[in-house]
Formats: sequence, C-alpha cells, structure tokens
Amino acid sequence: MNFLPAFLLHLPRRLVLQTLTLLLATSPLLVPVSMAREGVDVGNNSAFSKLVPADSVERSAAQQYAQMLQQAGVKNALGGKDQTQVRRLRTIARNIIPFTAAWNPRAKDWQWEVNLIGSKQVNAFCMPGGKIAFYSGILDQLKLSDDEVAMVMGHEIAHALREHARERMGKNAVTQGTARIGGAVVASLFGFNPNITDGLARGGAQLLTLQFSRSDESEADLVGMELAARAGYDPRAGITLWQKMGTANKGAPPQWLSTHPSGTSRIAEIEANLPKVMPLYERAKR
Repeated sequence: MNFLPAFLLHLPRRLVLQTLTLLLATSPLLVPVSMAREGVDVGNNSAFSKLVPADSVERSAAQQYAQMLQQAGVKNALGGKDQTQVRRLRTIARNIIPFTAAWNPRAKDWQWEVNLIGSKQVNAFCMPGGKIAFYSGILDQLKLSDDEVAMVMGHEIAHALREHARERMGKNAVTQGTARIGGAVVASLFGFNPNITDGLARGGAQLLTLQFSRSDESEADLVGMELAARAGYDPRAGITLWQKMGTANKGAPPQWLSTHPSGTSRIAEIEANLPKVMPLYERAKR
C-alpha cells in the first residue's frame, strides 16, 4: 500500500524527499509551540525609549542620585547602613533584584543602590540603573508590612526596567523638539543620532521629578506585583497598600500618587491579575 499523496508519485525521488522534508518541518503537529509566559502581560518596551541611549540616561541618573544622597547627608537625613529600616529595605531589594533581568537584560549589570531618606514625604522611586530611594514618610505614616514595601519597591523598579524615563525623554524629544530636530528624529528610529540624543540624556531631564503617564503607572503596578510575587511577597498586599493610600489621601493626594491612577481602579486591576501571579508566589514560598 502506498501512503504517498498521488501528486508525489510522479516526481523524481530527490524532489519527493525534499517535499516531504518541507511538509514535515511545517506540520502543525511537529512545529514546537512556545510555552506561554507565566505572569502578567504588558507587551514590549516603548519604541520611544530607543531615541535616547540607555548608557547616557543611566549615567545621568547615577549623578543625580549621588547629588541627592550628598544633600541628604548634609542635612543628616540619610539613613545609615545599620538602621533597621535601611537593612529591611535592602533585604527586600536583594530578594527582588534576581528577577529583574528577565524584564530588562541590562539590569544584571546595574550597580543597584537602596537608600532611606528622612522626610515626611510619602514617596519612593527607582531611577534608571537601579538607584532606589524610599522616604521615611511612606514607611512611618502608612505602617507598611514587608509585603506592602515589596509592592511599592517592585512598582518603582518596574519603571526602571520598562525604561519609562527613556520613553518619556524620547517623547519629549519628538513633541517639544520637532522644529529643532526635524528629520533626525525619524532617522534616530533606525539608529539614533548621538549628537541629538546624548544631549537630551545628559541634561534634558531631571530624573527625580520626571512624571510618568497613567498607563506607565498601571504597567508598573502589574510588573511590580509579579516581581514581588516571584520574590516570595504576597501580591495581595497591593490591595491593602492602596487601601492605606486611600485612607492617607484625605483630599490632597501624597506626592507619590499625583500622577497615578485612582486607588479603586488600580485595586480592581490588581484583583483581576492576581490569578496570573498567585501561582508564582505560592511556588516562591515553598
């Protein structure tokens, strides 16, 4: 019995083998199916971030971070390495950082720093290159648990991993500098012009005061929640965190919330994505 299709019976043997090889290679039964990624789905980093060199942004961030620490030290507001809260923050960071390179390969080479600034501000951030700072106000006023701290830290780290600062600077280059930059912006999409973008990265943005969009904030919520879960921190703490934020709001939102989505909307989004990250947390606890 001949199992070959009729149209192959009249072809030379060599051509039959080539045809069969091609058919087998493209068969849906044999083509390997990529495993679906566990965790949240937020897509790729924005193409606008490619307009500004990452190295330049990270160098600028390191300089601004060092200046901030120096100023805090002069005011005797920089937490010492032996302070309980500093040790706590650095322990949580050490647990989260191993999972960052999966979101941004550059993270494995970042010189991570974690510091505590004595201030009543309810605020925290992570600058490009892994420069993390918490203000004592967010810990003291909200009485955050370790799980809640991990959610805040994961959120801020996510901004750096997703390169939201580079994205914002790239968008500024397009929207504010079109007349000056002209066609070079288009050219930069295919290989940025360092004469333009290096200048933007060196002095074009104060990274400490750069504001992100609400979509950036929502994305950071989800990526941060996954990072915390993989590190063994309960992602359900995101719900209690935003409940505490809502209580602390009382008409004038804390600085950290000024550009963020409303607490109710982000709690709803966290709840909707918990099924994607709870298995990661359960495995990390074992």
